[in-house]
Amino acid sequence: MTPGDDSQPPRRITPFEPAKFAAAASGFPFSDAAIAALVQDALDEDVADHDITTVATVLAGHEARARLVARTPGVVSGVPLALATFRLVDAEISIRVDAEDGTSVVGGAAVLFLSGRARGLLTAERTALNFLQRLSGIATLTQQYVLAVAGTAAKIVDTRKTTPGWRALEKYAVRCGGGLNHRFSLADAVLIKDNHIAAVGGDIAETIRRVRAYAPAETPVQVECDSVEQVRAAVAAEVESVLLDNMSTDQLRECVAITRGHCVAEASGGVTLATVRAIAETGVDRISVGALTHSAPALNLALDFE
Repeated sequence: MTPGDDSQPPRRITPFEPAKFAAAASGFPFSDAAIAALVQDALDEDVADHDITTVATVLAGHEARARLVARTPGVVSGVPLALATFRLVDAEISIRVDAEDGTSVVGGAAVLFLSGRARGLLTAERTALNFLQRLSGIATLTQQYVLAVAGTAAKIVDTRKTTPGWRALEKYAVRCGGGLNHRFSLADAVLIKDNHIAAVGGDIAETIRRVRAYAPAETPVQVECDSVEQVRAAVAAEVESVLLDNMSTDQLRECVAITRGHCVAEASGGVTLATVRAIAETGVDRISVGALTHSAPALNLALDFE
């Protein structure tokens, strides 16, 4: 038999047989069935059952060993998706998990050790890395923000600025990095923003009154404010939280003094790693960072054959 001899065709992707990823998937937002469906869609997108390059170059029965490693330091997230990817392509691939989700790794550290048919490893490689690199990148950036505010009372929270269809995964990755989740959807809480207020003629009190008349009594209400005067109005209306939008550190300190003992003060807007510490030191309770999910660079991970 020579490379290209296809007497043993590539293993057809078959319905997922649920694996128990209890350790790696602790707190993971998807069931085994949902993981399988998501991964299968990604493999179908890649036409993984017709990997021309691999079938043409690699003997069908050739065995290989490989390590999935971090090229740079970071926080791992998405291991259950990577495991499912390899096992859906070839259920006989053996996998050892060296770094569970939420684990901080140094450059060169192994995340997974894999052995089995080389064809399966090669076909699954890119899809598995796509999941891991994206989610680990979010977890890594989140940890950087969390470490930047260490020693203050401020908590780092995410936003709804997520990839469509990936919100549960990306918010999970934020948790892997030590951050907290803001509301998941529009139905979880009230967030009155500047455009809502503008649509009610600029009247914060009336906007809040309408919300309270409509929303269930237990629904938390947050109001986005871009001035100290708006914060005073929101506090007077007894909201649960104010979102202090694009304020200077002096304004933030003034607003914290107004809100203390009355509601949660959350800073937001244009927050970067260079500015987050100074924002945290104003005394705000939370700092929301859209960049965690909309601008996180992928963690540099790779699959190295031994």
